[in-house]
Amino acid sequence: MSAVLTPRPPATGPRSDFTVIGLVSLAHGCSHFFHMLLPPLFPVFIRDFGLSYSQLGLLVTVFFVISGIGQALSGFLVDRVGARPVMFAALSCFAAAALAAAAAQGYGGLMLAAALAGVGNAPFHPADFTILNKRVSQPRLGHAFSAHGISGNLGWAVAPVFLIGLGSISGSWRVAYVAAALVPLAVLLLLLLHRHTIDDRRGAWLHEQAGQAAAPAEHALAFLKLPSVWLCFSFFFWTTAALSAMQGFAGPALARIYGLPLSATAFVVTGYLLCGAAGMVAGGFVAARYKTLERTIALAMAAAAVLLLMVASGLLPALVAGVVAALAGLGTGLAAPSRDMLIKQASPPGATGRVYGTVYSGLDVGFALAAPVFGVLLDGGRPQGVFIGAALALLMGVASAALVGRQLRAVVAPRAAAAD
Repeated sequence: MSAVLTPRPPATGPRSDFTVIGLVSLAHGCSHFFHMLLPPLFPVFIRDFGLSYSQLGLLVTVFFVISGIGQALSGFLVDRVGARPVMFAALSCFAAAALAAAAAQGYGGLMLAAALAGVGNAPFHPADFTILNKRVSQPRLGHAFSAHGISGNLGWAVAPVFLIGLGSISGSWRVAYVAAALVPLAVLLLLLLHRHTIDDRRGAWLHEQAGQAAAPAEHALAFLKLPSVWLCFSFFFWTTAALSAMQGFAGPALARIYGLPLSATAFVVTGYLLCGAAGMVAGGFVAARYKTLERTIALAMAAAAVLLLMVASGLLPALVAGVVAALAGLGTGLAAPSRDMLIKQASPPGATGRVYGTVYSGLDVGFALAAPVFGVLLDGGRPQGVFIGAALALLMGVASAALVGRQLRAVVAPRAAAAD
């Protein structure tokens, strides 16, 4: 199997490329916004519905179990019917999820909102990367990956401020959720107006170029035999477990360890995600300059782990602890473009949706399994465990990335020798 996933878009220029990147990134940011549909208001649900953090962690699990299973399956759907219609349907599900949250009268209503948001989230990575790989020219593909990752972090960062801010201004968290329903509808309208620009049926892969020998047809599940695919899956699992700790539980943990008010800790989480976005900007240049991707990942994520362990120590001044926790996002963001390039190198041609669907489902599994664990740590009076667990998960991600790099070199070296 070749590792080329580079597209040959139909006669495009910079303007077309940047339009595609902007539209897909906007949709991706919306999907990440809906990752955070419920967690920012966990303290409100505890107050109004008498729920525990363990119960609220289960809501996150439901979201990501549905999203993870759906993501792996939707990769096949994207490869069969195209990315564009699947993306349109996903945005509609997000609007329904926000309205379900606005109407919730208890745990069951919140569970419905989590389930609908999970269905909406499922197709995004297969759809996004299919469109980008087919409609963006090779010189700007790396920038496309960087912008895509940044938009996700911005979606995560905006959600807490949007929901908590509108809830405070209006005096009702239900109003905030009604407003949230308008976000995917606005994005959907914009994509419909530019539907020809993101039509992935008009792209073509390099290995399909005229005059090039056609590769022998392989079974649709043949990519599952590649060890590198499953190592990438494990990398996403571990790094997302750390992210789950920061998104859903870092705020309450900081409040308990350092006595920071919840209003301040919400901005710490937003700062972590904004630092991640800044790290991705730098990481795009680093990934282009340094070819040993796993080394970049290791250094960046190890530094982030050290910062989180410093926060867990409880020895820092309260405000310094908040700043250090936010700065840890720089390390995870710096590693992200190198991560996406590793997946690109590990993927066979023509199976974009399937590979990205499978690999990125590791993200969903990481969120689904980690959230209840960190919820139990908080309920059990061990807030330091949130940051210690996140740091350990990042270090496990470093190990997975190293194994991916070793596996790829083991495959490429014999091919290079045979070519000589």
